Amino acid sequence: MPLAVAATVPALLVSCTSKSDTAAAGEIAVTADDSSCTVAKDSAETGTVTFRIANNGTKVTEFYVYGTGERVIGEIENIGPGLTRQLIVSVPDPGKYQTACKPGMVGDGIRHDFTVTGQAQKRDESGKLAEAAAGYKRYLLSQATALQETTKTFVAAIKAGDIESAKKQYPLTRTYYERIEPVAESFPDDLDPRLDLREADVAAGDKWTGFHRLEKDLWARGLQPDTSAMADQLLADVNELVTGVNAADYAVDPVQVAGGAQTLLDEVARTKITGEEDTFSHTDLWDFQANVDGSQAAIASLRPIIDERNPELGAQIDRRFAELDGELAKYRLGDGHVSYDTVSGDQRSALARHIDALSAVVSQVQGVVAGA
Repeated sequence: MPLAVAATVPALLVSCTSKSDTAAAGEIAVTADDSSCTVAKDSAETGTVTFRIANNGTKVTEFYVYGTGERVIGEIENIGPGLTRQLIVSVPDPGKYQTACKPGMVGDGIRHDFTVTGQAQKRDESGKLAEAAAGYKRYLLSQATALQETTKTFVAAIKAGDIESAKKQYPLTRTYYERIEPVAESFPDDLDPRLDLREADVAAGDKWTGFHRLEKDLWARGLQPDTSAMADQLLADVNELVTGVNAADYAVDPVQVAGGAQTLLDEVARTKITGEEDTFSHTDLWDFQANVDGSQAAIASLRPIIDERNPELGAQIDRRFAELDGELAKYRLGDGHVSYDTVSGDQRSALARHIDALSAVVSQVQGVVAGA
């Protein structure tokens, strides 16, 4: 979800940044700052489109590509000041799209119309791309179902006034959400912020709902007069997500799956490392692990493509995931994890180094898949 980046994020967490600020042949340059968003071209042919986004502003920004009905078909988050990132988007159908830069990672963003022309491209109905899409769809549905069931249990505990039970259920329920969060971000009407917005990112006058609102009630201030209503709203929003991914017209795009694998690691690198995600409960390591698990599942669905086109990359990814898992194992406690406020700054830096190394190799996957 869009989150503000703390100034304390280690400087080493930049390997997912492009090494070149200049758009290569075939790429569309996007220049963003705190008040403008210049897209070098407003059209492209059907197929895959590559954007290179340079943030010349002072705020962290994001870049989105929207299709019909505000459906997100591509996004890149946490582009810090002075950084450049690449986004590859699959657009097999001609039509009207929109791009958006979001300085400060808030609001609807600075929008531009974007037209895709040419012949509609035939979907890969067989072969490795189709297998990858089907494999990830199965994973997505399993996680969404588990999210729905655990949310019911979490909400029931809150409404019964059983705070201790709700506290135990909170990080487990979030695990299923955090594994598939990029999917939630793809749905319109601010579904992800409704579910997962932090208090620090609530705009003046906006209603705060979701997991973190309930987290504050459970850990910081006690149940409020509207806590039960907020719990009901959380379940309704989760049900909306589950209905969306089960819809007959919901399709999985392998290129977007690859981007989602990187997004999940960015979530860890830019926010969870600092401890700013679960600020009341300090259950950040549950979210951390879930993001890594979700990224690994996305990569697993794409492995036949990776192994065919770049087997050395697949081996590097395996090694980096194993190294990170070994580091995370130090903080496991029973079926969960230690409280994140007990993890020292040096230990957080060690975790950050492993995430940085993993991000460096996973960031190459989207290009490999787009070329498949």
